Amino acid sequence: MKLNRLPELQRREFLRRSAQMGLAGMAAPWALNLAALGEAAAADARGGSKALVCVFLNGGNDNGRTLLPVDAADHAYLASLRGGTTDLGGLVTPRASLAATSLSPRVPLTGPGVNGTKLAMAAELLPLKPLFDTGKLGWLLNVGTLMEPTTKAQYLAKSVRLPPKLFSHNDQQSFWQSSGVEGSTKGWGGAIGDLFLSSNATSTFTCINASGNAVFLMGNQAVQYQISNSGAVPVNGVVSNLFGSAQCSKVLNNMITAPRTHWMEAELNRVASRSIPAQATVKAALGNANALPFSATFDTTQSLGRQLQMVARLIAGRSTLGAQRQVFFVSIGGFDNHDFLLTQHPGLLSQLANGLSAFQSAMTELGLSENVTTFTASDFGRTLSSNGDGSDHGWGSHHLIMGGAVRGQRFWGKWPLLAHNGPNDVGQGRLIPTSSVDQLGSTLAQWMGVSPTEVSNLFPNINRFDQTDLGFFSL
Repeated sequence: MKLNRLPELQRREFLRRSAQMGLAGMAAPWALNLAALGEAAAADARGGSKALVCVFLNGGNDNGRTLLPVDAADHAYLASLRGGTTDLGGLVTPRASLAATSLSPRVPLTGPGVNGTKLAMAAELLPLKPLFDTGKLGWLLNVGTLMEPTTKAQYLAKSVRLPPKLFSHNDQQSFWQSSGVEGSTKGWGGAIGDLFLSSNATSTFTCINASGNAVFLMGNQAVQYQISNSGAVPVNGVVSNLFGSAQCSKVLNNMITAPRTHWMEAELNRVASRSIPAQATVKAALGNANALPFSATFDTTQSLGRQLQMVARLIAGRSTLGAQRQVFFVSIGGFDNHDFLLTQHPGLLSQLANGLSAFQSAMTELGLSENVTTFTASDFGRTLSSNGDGSDHGWGSHHLIMGGAVRGQRFWGKWPLLAHNGPNDVGQGRLIPTSSVDQLGSTLAQWMGVSPTEVSNLFPNINRFDQTDLGFFSL
């Protein structure tokens, strides 16, 4: 390394690391985490505005309570794996309680072990049933972190590359979001953002995080803009009088935005110079919180409802933000249900269903249903076997894709054979994924306008799989 390049490299690293600092409640301008200058577009941004919204379920969502078989034979077998039905002290919802959320897909399930299998969503997901029935929502079955297609024999023989540190919360969260273990500095949401920076009049608002910080939205140049549930956090003493003095505010503004000779001071002030006008732009885009641009009702007593309402408001104000392509991130915690699964998980799914239903209603009101695609993600699935009061860390799981452009009322991927020590089970009902996160991300990226050739740069393992487009949108 040439020593005379050290300051340049330090500056780059500083900008990336500064984006990992939390915004909410921080007054320091360097904590505002705004995007760097845009690069030349490497993707097609024609066709109007588009946005991706990732809803991350922190802790590892229990797939066996989220989407489960409701036909008599498969339901009975799942109950045998999970200690029976809930009325008998087990973890499986009785069939009668799933009648309202039973799903009738346009294309019936097929594949090994599928013989009259019929699926239902958890009873708490009832608000999402109309979206499935009208083709605005579908489920990707048994998706998870993979580096290449993997069979049980290959897994046991260690003859294929496997995601490092399987079943570890931090590492699998990171691998979902970035294709790398904890410590990764670039996620695939941020990588998508990189390609569209120059398509947006204001690159700052390409990647927006309403839940804090996530590697998912970190790019090479795209830096996640973090926003609180009440809007952008202003720099104290600049947007209002400091110590009751306009002159003091002016002096502070000059101090934190003036050019500096030291590289760190220069970068701090450069970020501040972007953050101050950005806060004003966000304030203008959001408008009056008491006069929302939609009538959809969000449960703002819950964190997820507040986050999704904020995302909806930002999408409504996209013209003011100068954003043509955007990637958003929201999250909800509490899914690590080793214990108290039946007392905690239903409430979490209710929050998810109510939040997503309200969000899709808002997009429809705004005339943007076709322009916004929402999807869920989580660390991993859970074991199909019961530990008595909950489930343990698993692997493959089921996730939804929602939006007006989605060719829904369908299941994508393969339904796993539910059999103790069966071909999908590496132990305790830990399901080997049959679709990869790379395939999920590749499909979403192409809908955003990323070319098939560029997809291989975003997802390092995608070329090992036979499908780069899982068909969420294609006819």
